[in-house]
Amino acid sequence: MNPPSEANLATLLVTCPDRRGIVAALAQLLAGHGANILDSDQHTDVAAGQFFQRLRVDFSELLTDRGTLERAVSEVATRFDMKVRMAYASRLQRVAIFVSKHDHCLYDLLYRYGSGELRCEIPLIVSNHPDLEPLARHHGIRFELFPIVRETKAEQERRELDLLEQEGIDLVVLARYMQILGGEFVARYPNRVINIHHSFLPAFVGGKPYHQAYERGVKLVGATAHYATANLDEGPIIEQDVIRCSHRDTVDDLIRKGRDLEKLVLARAVRAHLGDRVIAYGNKTVVFT
Repeated sequence: MNPPSEANLATLLVTCPDRRGIVAALAQLLAGHGANILDSDQHTDVAAGQFFQRLRVDFSELLTDRGTLERAVSEVATRFDMKVRMAYASRLQRVAIFVSKHDHCLYDLLYRYGSGELRCEIPLIVSNHPDLEPLARHHGIRFELFPIVRETKAEQERRELDLLEQEGIDLVVLARYMQILGGEFVARYPNRVINIHHSFLPAFVGGKPYHQAYERGVKLVGATAHYATANLDEGPIIEQDVIRCSHRDTVDDLIRKGRDLEKLVLARAVRAHLGDRVIAYGNKTVVFT
């Protein structure tokens, strides 16, 4: 058999209170409409009483139309108190990258984007500093500068939100964007703003965490990617990783190791989100492999 065309593929993400009959109801519905389930993964959070499922579906032999199928899914969702999202593979998400002066995460994302690893469109890079404009121009991506000071922060963020709406942005990636987003901003993009930071928080706060870590003789350096919320650096975690350090490592070594991890962890988180593999609930996530 030839692999199905992306034009006929979709991912269905499901969240609901756990009860009997959920898997059967969805499988019967999809089969009844001629859809073929290519793969399925599920998880139950027993403590929270919540059920999660991710189904990848082929519509190439659909007996009805997609609108009819979506209405049928909605009916089942109502019956089981489900939250459902149907993501069609043919529709690429539009991503805006926010940066300041650090370039390592931006370089990495643009390389992965150019190589086809990140299936999305990146029409926009936003910054509060002009330093990385040449990199954006080199890749043919629109660069917009919004200088941020305390007195104009709220107005600048409203202008940024207007721009994101004009560009039809689905996901915002904070690639070492050294500004705290306001509550209005993150509320407009719930679970659609991904941030990256070192995993020392809250142990080493402030502008020089690696210097503080060096003074304490840390044995691990880490990085965390999470969805941004109104509570600073406390949003649902998508991806994390660590690397060992030793007494021989200098501050520069710690910074280098940290940057290597930041690039990798951020890319993994963005790839998982773009692949419709993440379901956020409460302050946690289920990340399907």
